[in-house]
Order: sequence, then structure tokens, then C-alpha cells
Amino acid sequence: MIVLMAALFITMLINVPIAFSIGISALIYIFFTEAAPLTLIAQRMVVGVDSFPLLAIPLFLIAGSLMAEADMTPRIMRFASSLVGRIPGGLAIVMVISCMLFGAISGSGVADVVAIGSLLLPIMKRSGYDSGFSASLLGCSGALGTIIPPSIVMVILGVTTGISIGKLFLGGIIPGIITGASLMILSYIFAVKKGYETGEKFSLKNVLLSFKDALLALLTPLIIIGGIISGVFTPTEAAVAAVAYALFLGIFVYRNLEISRLPGLILSTVETSASILLIIASASLFGWVLAAEQIPQRFADIFLSLTNNYYMILLLINLMLLFLGIFMETIAIIIIMVPVLMPIIKLLGMDPVHFGVMLAVNLAIGANTPPVGVDLLAACRIGEIALEDASRYVIFFVGAMIMALIVIVLFPPLVVFIPNHFMTK
Repeated sequence: MIVLMAALFITMLINVPIAFSIGISALIYIFFTEAAPLTLIAQRMVVGVDSFPLLAIPLFLIAGSLMAEADMTPRIMRFASSLVGRIPGGLAIVMVISCMLFGAISGSGVADVVAIGSLLLPIMKRSGYDSGFSASLLGCSGALGTIIPPSIVMVILGVTTGISIGKLFLGGIIPGIITGASLMILSYIFAVKKGYETGEKFSLKNVLLSFKDALLALLTPLIIIGGIISGVFTPTEAAVAAVAYALFLGIFVYRNLEISRLPGLILSTVETSASILLIIASASLFGWVLAAEQIPQRFADIFLSLTNNYYMILLLINLMLLFLGIFMETIAIIIIMVPVLMPIIKLLGMDPVHFGVMLAVNLAIGANTPPVGVDLLAACRIGEIALEDASRYVIFFVGAMIMALIVIVLFPPLVVFIPNHFMTK
């Protein structure tokens, strides 16, 4: 165990990519302990990615790219602006709502940040919003794509744990809305305090016109979730439907998706998907080593030796996840910690869907905690803002997300009601 963990942390410390850190540490363990033949390495890595649901990852990524390329993002933003633009901090609230709606298409926090930020950040700057405020809100709002279905993180979590991906998707709906609402409330408070200007006067006519313009794009999450709930689609098949629908809208309805752009979009998706799948392949080998060392069982014994109280154990788990989020990437936390935590969750009798959504919210928070918060870093790059400027504000938005996390942890029906009601299997 010492050899394994030492190799892992040393490789991560010297900035070796996480996929190689995980794989190299497992390789060193097997080589020095002779716990298994070296052929096991290739075998476990192949088994790790030999999973049909993993096809949903590149498919949801390409669906989000197609939607953005077909200029559906501005339509969504105009609709959100027509609803709340007049409220103090209206542009900030538009950012949150737009990220929630686009997150229900792309499934990716970083994709949310790029698609929404590239359009809204310049407008917010011209309207007098502090750049650090805008970037930190963008990072946290984009991270809602980790919680709101169809979340790529939940696909990976479902494959890793065996939890129903469909139930995880449905379980993320209410928590995603709660977390988004917490960001909107805080944005309103900041706007009132700093005197940020409001947008155009509310007009029902503008709402109806912008809704009509955005309707077909807004139908995408309904197709995905409706298909899963009705049993027409599996999550992977829903991803195929999302791609087909995005192509249909871009080419035949809006007619602004150029066929010549498709190879570049596909190549970009392949590159992103390959990096994710390499991590998963390495993690399969790492998970075998963890099981061989009985680390999950030992970890469970340590936790239960500290306290038997259900909520105290959940508090310890959440504190640990929030701490790891400061230093580790989202997928790395899933790969390394979920196999360790699942035995504890089973002993507690916690609903696995509740645990999965709780973990997703933790990961959304971690994606905005410096120095490794990928969503916050992406927001700063798009806005050409120093991380230090955004960090002055992000602590408040992360605090709002933590408050939402506490509500989600304390009230499990907020997570499990929809999946238990609509998916009995």
C-alpha cells in the first residue's frame, strides 16, 4: 500500500498527467510486489473501457458542440434574458440560467463555461460588472453541467459503481435547480450592493418571441430525459438521439451548421474523449490494486471506528471530498475515491443515487476551488482575467454551493423522489 500511494503522489506532485499517474503507480506496485503477472495490466485496462454506456461521453460532447456551432446558445441566452433581465444583476442571473439550460444539452462543465462565457463575459464587462465577479460566477454556473442531466460525470460514476445512470440523471434535476438558485440569489445580493445595472424592461411579448426562437433548442433536454423516463432510450441511446437532433436543427432548420466544420468538431471530441477513456482504463487497473490491498475495507473500518453516527460520517466524507477537490481533478476523485467510499455507503444504508448526486455536487464545487479548479481556470482564460481577481469572489459562490450541498445531504427525498417515482427498475 505504501509503494502504491507513494508512487501516486510523487507522480502527481511532479505534474505527470493524472491518467499516467494512476497507471504508473499501479504498474510499480505490480512490478515490485509481484502481485500479478504483467499481462494483467493490459487485460484490466481493456476491461475498464469495454462498456457500452461509455459511448455516451463522446456523443454528449459532440451534441453540445453541434448545438454551440449552430448558434443555439444565443437563442437560449435571449430567452433567459427576457425572463430576468430587468432584475438587479439580471445579466448575472441570465448567466446562471443559460448555463443550466446549456448544461442540460452538453453534460460538460467546461463546455458550459466556453459556450456561455464567450458570449456573456464581454457584455457583462461593458455593462460595468467586475471581471472577477463575472469569471467566478461563470465557473460556478458552468459547473452545474456536472449536476444537471445529462452529466458526463454521472456517466463515469454510473459505469464505475454500477449505479443506474438514468436514475443519477433524474436525481440531479432538483439538486441542480437548488444549486443554481443559490448562485442566483447571491448574484442578486451582489448586484444590489454594487449597483450593477439592470437590463431591458420586462415584456411578455419579448418572452414569447424569444421562447419561440429558442423552443427547438430547449426541447433537447426534454428529448433526452423524456426518452429515458419513458424507457424509449437508454442514456447512451439518448445521446445518439441528441446528436441526430442537433444535426437536424443545425443543417435543415437553422441552416447555419456548415458540413465542412464537422470533421474539426469530431476531431476535438475524439481528443477529449480519448483523454477521459485513458483515465478510466488506467483507473480499472488501479481499482484492481486497491481491491487486492483491501484498501476500501480498511478505509471503511477507519471511518466506522471514529463514529457510528450516520450524519457525522457523511460530514467526514464531504469534508474529505471538498478538500480533495482543491488539489485533484474531477475524474481522478471518482476513480480513486469512489471504490474506497462505496463500502462505507453500503454499510450506512445510504441510497446509492443520493450518494452519487452528493458526490457530483462536491465535484462541481471542486471544479471551482483553486489551484486546480478546471471550470474556474477556463472562465479566467476566456475572460482574460487573472485567477487572483476571480478568487476574491469565488469563495462566496463556492460558499453558496456548499449551502446547497448541505440541503441536498440533509434531505434525501430532494434527490431520490424523481428517480424512484419515474424509474422503478
